[in-house]
Amino acid sequence: MRDKIEKREDLQRIIRDLKVKGKRIVFTNGCFDLLHIGHVRYLEEAKSLGDILVVGVNSDASVRSLKGPNRPILPEEERAEILSGLGCVDYVTIFDEPTPSNLISLLLPHILVKGGDWAKEATVGWETVEGAGGEVVILPFVEGSSTSQLIETILKRYEKR
Repeated sequence: MRDKIEKREDLQRIIRDLKVKGKRIVFTNGCFDLLHIGHVRYLEEAKSLGDILVVGVNSDASVRSLKGPNRPILPEEERAEILSGLGCVDYVTIFDEPTPSNLISLLLPHILVKGGDWAKEATVGWETVEGAGGEVVILPFVEGSSTSQLIETILKRYEKR
């Protein structure tokens, strides 16, 4: 599964070659810290929109800047490897910036996907993708499925009494 995890430069070459072969490239990104059913359903639906699903994973430093000093729970290499184990995921790459803007510009996917907790206009890279002739798809949010809720449940269940 680790062969699905690529450095940005290698992934750019791979995606370019796949586009030449007529493959539709779907891109999404996220922290994916403590993978849950909402993530899995979201990624499966994202994959159904094209031929190749590329997942950009926030680095540990990027997650900390977004979620605070106690996150991520799992280190970036583990999060990437777990994602690469899903059959619907074709490639995974880790990005260190606060947003995947540079990565999206580099790959120029045909379809940019985000979850229903995002508006299209708030989705990083939407203008780049649409400007290149691609589309942005917002998938429905899976209610009750979030890493933050999962962490809260664990803390409540296992707190010292």
